[in-house]
Amino acid sequence: MALNLPIYMDNHATTPCDPQVFEAMRPYFTEKFGNAASRNHQFGWQAEEAVENARKQVADLMGASAKEIVFTSGATESDNLAIKGIAAMHRERGDHIVTVITEHKAILDSCKALEKWGFKVTYLPVGRDGLISPDDVKNAITNKTILVSVMMANNEIGVIQPIAEIGKLCREKEVLFHTDATQGIGKIPFNVDELNVDLASMTAHKIYGPKGVGALYVRRKNPRVSLAPMMDGGGHEHGMRSGTLNVTGIVGLGKACVISKEEMASENERLLALREKLRRGIMDALVDVSINGHPAKRLPGNLNVSFPNVEGELLLTSLNDIAVSSGAACTSTSIEPSYVLKAIGVSDELAHSSIRFGLGRFNTEEEVDYAIGRVVETVTKLQELSSVWETSANTAR
Repeated sequence: MALNLPIYMDNHATTPCDPQVFEAMRPYFTEKFGNAASRNHQFGWQAEEAVENARKQVADLMGASAKEIVFTSGATESDNLAIKGIAAMHRERGDHIVTVITEHKAILDSCKALEKWGFKVTYLPVGRDGLISPDDVKNAITNKTILVSVMMANNEIGVIQPIAEIGKLCREKEVLFHTDATQGIGKIPFNVDELNVDLASMTAHKIYGPKGVGALYVRRKNPRVSLAPMMDGGGHEHGMRSGTLNVTGIVGLGKACVISKEEMASENERLLALREKLRRGIMDALVDVSINGHPAKRLPGNLNVSFPNVEGELLLTSLNDIAVSSGAACTSTSIEPSYVLKAIGVSDELAHSSIRFGLGRFNTEEEVDYAIGRVVETVTKLQELSSVWETSANTAR
């Protein structure tokens, strides 16, 4: 079978829209174009019905109720609303937040903003495997702590954090618990009650839905979570997020959630097999390749590997027919080594020569075979060049 080049293996950055999702959205671009807040005619009623149907579909994927879902423009807004909204609402009760140094920038930058407002933030370290210790969370909580925020699965190294344990201890300490579940929801099982999660962020474009739409889960009972809105102007979304709803995108998010729920188990099995094939193919052919993050407690489609004695930028440009990444898409304009890799003890040099493979729904075995061949060939060539350069440099001395 002929391969279509370039091959896309950067599904943690974004995913292609599933054709089924696109078809579900199509009528809402041109025919059912009403504003969901227009309550006086059929166009508005159609839009409102579509939004409420999608709200239930999103909630079903999380084990939540539809009333607990707040639609946003994506995970970054959801993170901002969760962190800043809780801080503003609970300031009189406490001024301390606990998070982790390997969180997404949407969390870290929100916390940095809160520090300017006078809040205190504890940034917990992770182990060499990228995992946080629940005991560290427990020890960081004080009587002034109002929120703990720990991501479910890391966007760079794919490690899955012990969310259930952290949620349980937060519940015991009566501290609200938020998880940025953007990379996890729709890919691995997620249930708000089983995990004791009070707030959870997600986005459509990581689960084969459209860009520009996401959701925030906000618990309504045991405990009932209140947060201050970050956007005012009409009181949409239970007063938590004003603005005309992106009906088309919301329909797409709902459909993407339905597909994810139905196909998660079989998709995970297939992706894990593809990832292991990719890992073995690369590691059997090259020496000293290291995996970044826990080898098993990671997303099935994630492989983050470092290649010694290879210039990172040269490696990526040489692999111009395979779309991969050297870190998070949100910070890809930076030439600094990945802060996530540095946090787990990877040297700057090795961090620069690391690649994140994000396998997804539409990747095939043929593509994996091709990627193995290209990576092995390219790394071997670059390591030989590096060796020659070093030898000549030493001779010149």
